[in-house]
Amino acid sequence: MLTHKSDQSGGRSRSTIRRSLQALALLFAMVIGTLPWTGAAQAHGTVINPASRAYQCWQSWGNQHMNPAMQQQDPMCWQAFQANPDTMWNWMSQLRDGLAGQFQARTPDGQLCSNALSRNNSLNQPGAWRATNVSRNLTVQMYDQASHGADYFRVYVTKQGFNPATQQLGWGNLDLITTTGRYAPAQNISFNVSLPDRSGKHILFVVWKASHMDQTYMWCSDINVG
Repeated sequence: MLTHKSDQSGGRSRSTIRRSLQALALLFAMVIGTLPWTGAAQAHGTVINPASRAYQCWQSWGNQHMNPAMQQQDPMCWQAFQANPDTMWNWMSQLRDGLAGQFQARTPDGQLCSNALSRNNSLNQPGAWRATNVSRNLTVQMYDQASHGADYFRVYVTKQGFNPATQQLGWGNLDLITTTGRYAPAQNISFNVSLPDRSGKHILFVVWKASHMDQTYMWCSDINVG
């Protein structure tokens, strides 16, 4: 009888331990789910000035993405975090493979700011995105953590009269203003851009064709041309 009771006690102890471990595993998963995930993002890059939409949201709110003040202070970043926080955690990973230079034909109107990636659809939404103040002559700064280099950058700006607060971006809303040459692998790449006659709120749209393989990146940067 004593042996039998000891087995029951041991069984209950093991069951209690299992339940405790399961609870700890669940808690750990919940905590990890609230932290920035940057594994995939570390191999790529984005335009950091004027800041792309996802980068601006991450830079402004990444450390306080649960702050309810964001809803009033930065409503477009708020809706983006609500839609999919991974869009901001992976601000370096807005790429598509294998476009073979056909980025315009294979990117529908209304999906330019997300690079036609459904997980980033929040970036396509019109509204009061925070804008970087720029002059008509500006320097575009791009950060590429893995130093892929570039076959080229193509830079567009929205036409005068386009309203980023109410309109989704389409190819017909853009003017191509710069096509660069190749850039050697480097983490920091910058080049000068001269805007045509523009004033007020606009979108600077940048296409990056990386050199290491057939990867095409596209970003929207909100600007206020003074």
